[in-house]
Amino acid sequence: MSVEDYVGMLRRHIWQIVIPILVMPLVAYGVSLLLPERYTSQTLVLVDQQKVPTSLVQSMVTDQLNERLSTMQQQILSRTKLQPLIEQFNLFKSDVADKVPMEDLVAKMRKAITVTTVKPVTNARQGEVPGFTIAFESDQPHTAQLVCAEITSMFIKENLELRTQRAESTTGFLAKQVEEAKRKLDEKDQRVAEFKRRYLGQLPGQEQVNMNILMGLSQQLEAVNQLLTRTHQDRTYTESLLAQQIAQWEASQQGNNPQTLEMQLSALQNQLITLEGRYTSDHPDVSKMKADIAQLKKKIDEANAAAKDKGMDKDKTAVAKANEPPQIQQLRNQVHQLDVTLKEKTRDQERIQEQIKVYRSRVELSPLVEQQYNEILRDYTTAQQFYDDLLKKRGNSEVATDLERQQQAEQFKVMDPPNLPVNPTFPNRLLFAGGGLAGGMGIGLVIALLLEMKDKSIRTEADIEALLQLPTLALVPSVIEGASNGRGLLSRLRKTEDRALPRAGA
Repeated sequence: MSVEDYVGMLRRHIWQIVIPILVMPLVAYGVSLLLPERYTSQTLVLVDQQKVPTSLVQSMVTDQLNERLSTMQQQILSRTKLQPLIEQFNLFKSDVADKVPMEDLVAKMRKAITVTTVKPVTNARQGEVPGFTIAFESDQPHTAQLVCAEITSMFIKENLELRTQRAESTTGFLAKQVEEAKRKLDEKDQRVAEFKRRYLGQLPGQEQVNMNILMGLSQQLEAVNQLLTRTHQDRTYTESLLAQQIAQWEASQQGNNPQTLEMQLSALQNQLITLEGRYTSDHPDVSKMKADIAQLKKKIDEANAAAKDKGMDKDKTAVAKANEPPQIQQLRNQVHQLDVTLKEKTRDQERIQEQIKVYRSRVELSPLVEQQYNEILRDYTTAQQFYDDLLKKRGNSEVATDLERQQQAEQFKVMDPPNLPVNPTFPNRLLFAGGGLAGGMGIGLVIALLLEMKDKSIRTEADIEALLQLPTLALVPSVIEGASNGRGLLSRLRKTEDRALPRAGA
């Protein structure tokens, strides 16, 4: 189809297109007059940043505003929040009169509320918005303004409560964690103290001290052993002198006096004890001494039997000892002192040997004790660091919570209070008229298209060829009387068609 074909179609159906274009805007405008008017009140809320530098106090609320705004929007648009507003401002009177369920009224109010974030600047961080707008639509301008103001205050209050609640929750959580960390730290501390008490003197760093003490004890033991050896020798020598003196003195008194024999027996027994301390029981000196003691005991038994026959008793023994010469008594005192010295030094020897065992075991166990102590100390150090870190975080959280309570942190600030709408936002009558115009044009074009599709008239050579499926040999031009004097759009369209027909026939 050529341009002339479209022009011919337009000429034939011009009124089917023009009439809907003229009528539909009037109809749409009339419909807009019948619709109830709706007024929209709008406010702008900006984000007032934290007044205290974040380098000094770090906020506990780290999520982005758009995420927090979405959460608050879900809470504020809940039935719990919207139903009191519907009852307070007596919204949707006609629906309430018709006993519409509250769920439907709440859903209708949600649709009337619009929350839109403000477009951030170019260099803003991702997810960061400078503010948002709140709009509410109602059939009364004053009601729209009041409800918009109430919703704005709900957003501001919800933001403060949300930030404060999160800060307090964080502080409470950290406080519980600090208590738990302190309990574990006390357990570690008690374990370290018990380990120190258990391995006192064996802890890392005391190895050299234990070695020095062990060397000193070894020297003391050697000195005590030498002193014991000399004391044994002195005692043996003194006992031998005592035995000689007693023998000489008894020889001067009586040859077989039982008291003298008993003193000799005592001396021999002392010598035997000394020898047994130095040699084994199979040693020749020990065997000889035992034989001498047995022989002397036999003599004493014989002397005692003889003494009974003569009427002697034991009281004479004490008298005999009292009558001993001073040299013998002095030797007896020396033997006694040497015995006392031997007992003392033997106790010292045993004590030093026990101490040596203790310090030697400490030195031997030092590597194992050091390993266990390092493990316990490492656990304690880790618990201490964890406790200090939590303590620091709790302090920061408490400061941040006080910042939220004093409203020094990030908060919402109303930049433009809710306006009182003068003109209704719905229906937009110009928009309705424009829509009617577009709709009328569309309807006219559809009607013209349908009529053209139903029209089977033959007007051009192409129509004949399409109908007969044969080539056209000649065309008879149409002659319209008075065409030259015609005026207006129809005459011009007809002239155009007359000029097109001969060209098509040629």
